[in-house]
This record gives sequence, C-alpha cells and structure tokens, in this order.
Amino acid sequence: MSRRGGRRHKQTGRKIDGIFLLDKPTGLTSNAALQEVKRIFKARKAGHTGSLDPLATGMLPICLGEATKVSSFLLDSDKRYRMTCKLGEKTATADAEGEVIETSPVPTLDKATVEEALKRFTGEIEQIPPMYSALKHNGERLYKLAREGKVVERKPRAVTIYELTLLSLGADSCEFEIHCSKGTYVRTLAEDIAEALGTLAHVTVLRRLAVGAFTDEDQMITLDELKQLSESGTDSLDERLFPVESALAGWPDVQVSSNDAFYVRQGQAVQVPHAPTSGWVRIYEDGAQFLGMGQIQDDGKVAPKRLFCV
Repeated sequence: MSRRGGRRHKQTGRKIDGIFLLDKPTGLTSNAALQEVKRIFKARKAGHTGSLDPLATGMLPICLGEATKVSSFLLDSDKRYRMTCKLGEKTATADAEGEVIETSPVPTLDKATVEEALKRFTGEIEQIPPMYSALKHNGERLYKLAREGKVVERKPRAVTIYELTLLSLGADSCEFEIHCSKGTYVRTLAEDIAEALGTLAHVTVLRRLAVGAFTDEDQMITLDELKQLSESGTDSLDERLFPVESALAGWPDVQVSSNDAFYVRQGQAVQVPHAPTSGWVRIYEDGAQFLGMGQIQDDGKVAPKRLFCV
C-alpha cells in the first residue's frame, strides 16, 4: 500500500448503498451527472450504468456504494427509448449536435409505409457502430478519431430490437418507441430506418424510459428535485434509493440458513433445497438479509459469485 508523508489515504464521504434513478437533463454528460449525484448524496463511492449522450435525457441509474457491484448487470440489460428523428438531413454525429453533412428529399410517407419498413428492423439485426461512439480501435476511442476526421473500419454487431413502434409521423419528422437489447445504437437505427424509407435522418430528441427492471418513468428524479430534497437532510435523500437487489428483479431467490450463510460468506458453494437447476440467483439469509449473487453449479450447489458487505 502506498503512503504519502507517512499517512494513509483516507476515504471521504458517506458509506451508503443503493440505486438512484436520475432523470438526466439534456446537455450534461453521464459522468458529470454522476459526479453531481455523488456530491449531493455525499457518497463515498458511485458509478453509473452506461452512458447517455449529452443530447439524451431520461433514466440514468446511479449506483452508490455496494450497488456498484450490480452496475454491469444493468449495463447488460434491455433498454427502452423514445426517439424523434428529423428526416432529409444527415449529420456528422447522427444527432442534432453534429453539423449537417448531407441532405436528401423526403418522400411522401404514410403510416402504413413506415410501419412496413420497421418490420425489417425488428428481431435480431446487425448494426455497424457509428464513428461517434465510445468503442475503441487500437486503444483509441472512436469518437476521438472521428473528431480528427478519421474513419476506420468497424465490424457489424448483432443486437435485438424487441419492439419498434411508430408514435407519430410528420412531413419531415417521425417519433418512435424502441425496446432493445444492450449495445443498440439508436442513432444508427434512425439512419438505417431513413435509408429504408429512401431518405436521410438524424436524431433530434432522445429519451431513455427504462433500464432493465426499472420500467416506471415516475420513479425518476431530476437534479433540481434532488437538490431540493437535499435541503431536508440525508434521510430525505436516502428514502429515494432503491435497494441493491432491485436491479436483479426477475432473478430467482434462494434462501439459505444462518449456518449455510456462514459458508456462503467464505465463498463456498452450498446445497439449497428446491433451488433452480441453472443460472443466476439472488441469495438471502433466512428470507430477510440479501447476501449477494450466486450461480448454480453443475452439481446443483449454489456458488456465491458476488457478495455484499453484510
């Protein structure tokens, strides 16, 4: 352990565990939003669950303390978006933040024509990641290369579009709701849909409505609302946190006795009656205390994989 001047580095902030559902404002990066939430909560540790573009608004789960251990599961979960597109214009970034680099006439479209085109983009599809993305090429972020005017080859990636619904259609705009798998680039989807319609497009409005098990828009809180809550003290803030295990809703639960919980805490697999035969599970002690996440081994035992400070 490194020391400076003979002193240990002391962690600052409150030890607080839970998930906060931020309604991210437009114009703010996800990291800036994360740091602001962390500051308001006075949290010792915090992380977010996948970036939203500065243009985008909506659900950004912020994991505090031990909840950072489930952030990867939220990152890998399905998402739901509402997206508005401007037809007839392509931008460098595929959204309204980039300069217009190409224009095209917009054909006369009706609901039936658009909905027929959308069928091509439902189910498993392949996307070529945009240059303005956080993917890396030879150690460099693609968006950094793009800002330098460089374009590199990107391999297509398989994603799944579970639902793609046309909400409204104007002369040069359209609005969609999208339920998709992790890794989906909605800006690329907008461009591909436009191409299928015989024109160009870019995203003008993007709002994330749901992340994994968090599907209720009304549960989100804006930064302004959070600041107002903070004036009433930390208890008011903490009441708006969701428990760590809420990120894993839909996973089966297994109950272990206090005796078996001892071995689980040592990282040892235990036999649990009536446990599932495969997959991930949430482990509870005596039906009350959440211990962490586990996986079912080939021999049927529950093996702890990620435990919490309990």
